[in-house]
Amino acid sequence: MILLLTITYEGTNTPELGFLLHKNPARAQQFELNFGKAYVFYPEVSDNKTTAALLLDIDTLDLARGKVGSKDGGLFDYVNDRPYASTSFMSTAIARVFGTAMSGKCEKRQTLAGTPLKLTATLYSLKDNGDITLANELFEPLGYTVTTGRTRLDENFPMWGISPYIDLTISGKVRLSELLGHLYVLIPVFDKQKHYYFTEDEIKKLLNHGEGWLADHPSREKIVRRYFTARKSYARKALDILLADEDNNENENEKAKEEKEIRTPLNTQRLEAVKNEVIASVIDLGCGECRLTSMLLSEPQIKKVTACDVSVTELEKAAKRLHLNTMNTHRKNKLTLMQASLTYKDKRFEGFDCACVIEVIEHIEPARIPAFERAVFEFASPKTVILTTPNREYNKNYKFMQENALRHGDHRFEWTRAEFKEWTEHICKNFGYTCEISGIGDEDESLGTPTQMGVFIRNG
Repeated sequence: MILLLTITYEGTNTPELGFLLHKNPARAQQFELNFGKAYVFYPEVSDNKTTAALLLDIDTLDLARGKVGSKDGGLFDYVNDRPYASTSFMSTAIARVFGTAMSGKCEKRQTLAGTPLKLTATLYSLKDNGDITLANELFEPLGYTVTTGRTRLDENFPMWGISPYIDLTISGKVRLSELLGHLYVLIPVFDKQKHYYFTEDEIKKLLNHGEGWLADHPSREKIVRRYFTARKSYARKALDILLADEDNNENENEKAKEEKEIRTPLNTQRLEAVKNEVIASVIDLGCGECRLTSMLLSEPQIKKVTACDVSVTELEKAAKRLHLNTMNTHRKNKLTLMQASLTYKDKRFEGFDCACVIEVIEHIEPARIPAFERAVFEFASPKTVILTTPNREYNKNYKFMQENALRHGDHRFEWTRAEFKEWTEHICKNFGYTCEISGIGDEDESLGTPTQMGVFIRNG
């Protein structure tokens, strides 16, 4: 099933939209997602009007196959309307494909990224169940002009009534990052469901993307409750935080911020960020005690998980941590544990949709990095490679670290952001990949984030 979002920029020199979205108007791009594929292309490019389109091709049969925990079972997983409407699938795609644009960062056009632009977004097949005021209630307080289109279910059978779906268009003068943030938060409010299992970390996502507007929105309670319709306790916590911000006076503002902030350990943030990028079959290279592997096994869309490490001792610990002996059959059939070195060509690395290399490369001797590059990017050559590594610049924020020290005694090196970017460009040039870099963890304005992540997508 195809879902579509278009964003139009009107003004002067509008092809600059490509810089803001970090997507070249001259070529279409494809992205692998847990639930299908996403495509970005530009159906219209001119000096005074440019339109970017995000198209989702959702594999509904793959979503249903092997689904665990279905309430109704049987045909319910195959015959339902949720994969066919713009729901949290679209929100996830926006975050995955336009994540850098959502952050408001644009190295080449930062002034433009911070400038309100004449933007129009059109979202197709959005389910509002006939609530004709919902779209206006959500978007008009944010300054948008709202128009909706709706048709009858069947012109030949008027008694069936009108469609529960709308095509929504919102227009306004707004920063691109704000527009994307509004869509990310409010799309699930229409559907009131999410297609993925989520934890309390979702509260932080909502507050981060709602920063600067959600607390003042006249329908904030409705937004939060519908966003967390299946987790009422999360809705209460989020509302408590928003209300605390409103009620505290200026002298207590700093304290309120500390109380409201939901601090998640950096390693958990890192694993969550990686998990959101992973697709159908995955190999966890340098798995250690298999913390990431354990998370991936719980994702119904992931059919095959292989975890490998050079250390047999670590694999033995991993087997105990995963309770391999008592693991249920469904999870056990997904999992393979194997001993292997990442600096040697290994046939067992081949054939995976995705390879994860999480906080591993910094443990490899620099002289062995070229061998690692060939083993992963040339010989294994997965569709996607997700790699994380420390950002050395951020070490200045760790009070007890000596100058020029590394974060771990076994680290052979740590890259600055510039060094990591240079390395990713080398990989892309030599092995036929494109790469998008993002940060994980609390961001320092001058030093960046503690962890840097590269998501490499194989060309062709």
